[in-house]
Amino acid sequence: MDRTTELLSTYTCDLTYEQLPADAVHQVKRTLIDSAGCLIGGLQAEPARIARHLAQTVTCTTPSRLLGTAQSSSPDMAGFANGVALRYLDYKDSYFSPGGGHPSDMIPAVLALADPLQCDGRTVITAIVVAYEVFCRLSDHVVIGPLGWDQGMLGVIGAVCGAGKVLGLERDDLAQAIALASVSNLPLGAIRVGELSMWKGCAAAYATRAAIFSVQLAKQGMTGPDAPLDGRRGLWQQAVDEPVEIPPFDPAADGFRILSTIFKSYPSQIHTQGPIGLALELRQQVQPHEIAAIHLRTYETAASSAATEPEKWAPKTRETADHSIPYLVAYALQHGMVTPHSFTDAYLQDPDVRSLIATMTIEEEPGFTQRFSDEYNCQMDVTTTSGQRVSAAVAHPRGHFRNPMSDADVEAKFRRLAADIMSPEHMDRALALLWSLEDAENLKACFDALIVA
Repeated sequence: MDRTTELLSTYTCDLTYEQLPADAVHQVKRTLIDSAGCLIGGLQAEPARIARHLAQTVTCTTPSRLLGTAQSSSPDMAGFANGVALRYLDYKDSYFSPGGGHPSDMIPAVLALADPLQCDGRTVITAIVVAYEVFCRLSDHVVIGPLGWDQGMLGVIGAVCGAGKVLGLERDDLAQAIALASVSNLPLGAIRVGELSMWKGCAAAYATRAAIFSVQLAKQGMTGPDAPLDGRRGLWQQAVDEPVEIPPFDPAADGFRILSTIFKSYPSQIHTQGPIGLALELRQQVQPHEIAAIHLRTYETAASSAATEPEKWAPKTRETADHSIPYLVAYALQHGMVTPHSFTDAYLQDPDVRSLIATMTIEEEPGFTQRFSDEYNCQMDVTTTSGQRVSAAVAHPRGHFRNPMSDADVEAKFRRLAADIMSPEHMDRALALLWSLEDAENLKACFDALIVA
């Protein structure tokens, strides 16, 4: 095996629950609560229904739960369906350093195998930490978006390591699984440009399914290429076009990466979180009908989408709208909040929202670009028809690990997302089980507590 594959497989196999500090264990549970709320909130969305309907046609001798229901499918199809529901609202965690994406996309891979294997809570927690370490530390050194690839290229490797940890793969077998997954899953950046489709929220779940399938194949003895990452025509040469040197993992020195993730306050792309918050802040000082001009200065990654994609200025799909700074800022100013219900066709066509979009300009601030991803700087200036100018700025939007949500905030987000389909008592039961996950003998009670359909 090549050096990077050896590094990843050795780290995965060697990490134990006993090595995890209390704050990392606690953050896993916070992340699971955040993710469970996102999944329940996305369960009835059309892409989630499509994925779940297909998964329900598959039976298996090692069934895995379709979360939110009492039904099961094969582990790979359960991982896919659960991943689609989890991702749909675009409300889940993020990590950028500056590469990255949504590391909780990998959680369904862990859960899909932990269920039939009857794994205890500590095994699940350790596997999730492993998946985050692998994906995030790869993302520290490989920024794939500008190269034309989607985040599943690295997510599938992290998901393999998390799923392989649950499955108990030995180092050599895990290396084979990494090889099988990495050489076979190269999602294109086309997934996230132009008018975005349902697949925007499904592509990472597809990588999750591939990860589960790869570890299952490796468990049965399937072999993959010897040097899938570092070698000739391997991932780095073909997709990155230069050697990549991943240093040894040392979370004791620089922290477990799950502690550096960001929770979202709004159901939209990570780069829209700051602008939405600023719009809501300024709305307390000006009324929408008084606005003559809106000017936003931000870092290049946030500004570039609006600058290069006209679809973001007149979104026609939910998937485009929840990645559109112009739409989300205008909607927040007009309606006073952004929720999962902010993306209906009526809102997308709302003439008041479109009028506000027409007053907006967005530009890159080079100093902000230099400080990203340590800071997510945005400054918004609003000028009224009377000539009054009000401004607001933010470096770390609410939910950033330097401006974190409290445990109560995370619980409140879960309750908001589940309010339409779970009673308060039902939510209390689910939350209590998730907060005590390290004591669980298996996941059945947790999964049962999340049944809503």
